[in-house]
Amino acid sequence: MSYLLDKKLKNKKNLKIAISIVVLIVIIFFRVGIWSGISGISQKFFRPVLVDGNSIGEKFKNMGAYFVSKSYLYEQNQKLQAQVDFNNARNANYDSIVADNASIKEILSRKDSKTPMILSAILAKPNQSVYDTLLVDIGTLQGVKVGDTVFALGNVPIGRVDTVYDNSSKVILFSNPGETTEGVVSGKNVFMQLVGRGGGNFEMIMPKDFTMQKGDQVVLPGINPYVLGIVQTIIFDPRDPFNKALLTSPVNIQEQKFVEVETSP
Repeated sequence: MSYLLDKKLKNKKNLKIAISIVVLIVIIFFRVGIWSGISGISQKFFRPVLVDGNSIGEKFKNMGAYFVSKSYLYEQNQKLQAQVDFNNARNANYDSIVADNASIKEILSRKDSKTPMILSAILAKPNQSVYDTLLVDIGTLQGVKVGDTVFALGNVPIGRVDTVYDNSSKVILFSNPGETTEGVVSGKNVFMQLVGRGGGNFEMIMPKDFTMQKGDQVVLPGINPYVLGIVQTIIFDPRDPFNKALLTSPVNIQEQKFVEVETSP
């Protein structure tokens, strides 16, 4: 009984060995076809994965290119904006120089060539200095002296030099409150005193029988009729033996950047 069982197990083992040998022979002789089939099956199985992987890879690649492109465009935009700001600033400076040049030419063309004058820039105006005074950038080193007359626009007297330093001077405007300036009523050759009221304004007291009207001019005494003020209003009071005329300067000093100082010998 035991002998039959052992023989049966031995036969079964020999059968497995025979089957293994047959399989090995088939693989050796027909390996190309089998591996081709396996390759085909693998391709069918993995193709969707590979396709999707390539697609996702392309998307990530495109996304990376998008961010790189956006960053590059931002940097270029910043550079271009900086260049635009630089050009605007340069053009503004150029326009300012052109305007100043035109203003200086206009001033110089208006002045009397026989009158020695020194062109000066205004360093401080009435809204930056003591009320109705100017600070200009010329002084004793440029020949300026106390009492010299100061002009705007080349032919409009606006004040006198009050204090002189080496390279700057303080100018008291004729319109300074309480400042008294001798003037001549144009066309009547009558001397009158103009009293400053501040801000480019004057007042003038005159007899009742002396008639004036709006638009009449009061000029600085001398050969050249430089206009000090223009009459704007006449104030009448029956109880007062005098009338009062209110005048304004022909120029707004706040709008000026340059003045000229008439130097005395």
